[in-house]
Amino acid sequence: MSIRVVLVDDQELFRAGVAVILDAADDIEVVGQAADGFAAVRVVEETEPDVVLMDIRMPEMDGVEATRQIFSPERAARRTRPVRVVVLTTFNLDDRAATAIRHGASGFLLKDTTPLMLRDAVRTVHTGNAVLAPQDLATLLDGQYRAPAAPPGAYLSLTDKEREVFGAVARGRSNAEIAGTVFVSESTVKTHVGAILRKLGLRDRVQIVVFAHEHGLVR
Repeated sequence: MSIRVVLVDDQELFRAGVAVILDAADDIEVVGQAADGFAAVRVVEETEPDVVLMDIRMPEMDGVEATRQIFSPERAARRTRPVRVVVLTTFNLDDRAATAIRHGASGFLLKDTTPLMLRDAVRTVHTGNAVLAPQDLATLLDGQYRAPAAPPGAYLSLTDKEREVFGAVARGRSNAEIAGTVFVSESTVKTHVGAILRKLGLRDRVQIVVFAHEHGLVR
């Protein structure tokens, strides 16, 4: 089945160009478009896409607030399939992108990315992975420093090995790097990461980085 995508941007010409790029792929289908955050929330509810490409700066309602609303508990409860949001921005290390990621986005892309990278990003996010390197996210979050909150009880339920893997993921280590550090196989690392996501109620590795920074669990 094709990956269902919704495009959100206030520039019609940009949306049209991206739609052409994505529809050229056999495994991707653009199922909806929106010119502002209000319309984006509505179109996402109507079409239930797999991936949303969300412009960060728009009039009326921007991409940050639209992302927050898309991932609000009441809307998530009505959804019959998971949705991933990728923020589109014109410059790297955008503070608004960091806020959108805190609200549930799976990363960000620069608007001048290549067509190949754009299609690959859609596929990557659809599989549950992120399109932002954890070290780049750490830089974003450090720029938004605030006093860390105490770790919730769910974190305390992690085993010692899971906490070790958690710390490595939060520092941007790949599964292969973690496997070499904690002396287990890559498949075992994947199992630990899956358990961490499940216990903490997180969606992906980017959310692990956010969680670690928000609770002062990594520097």
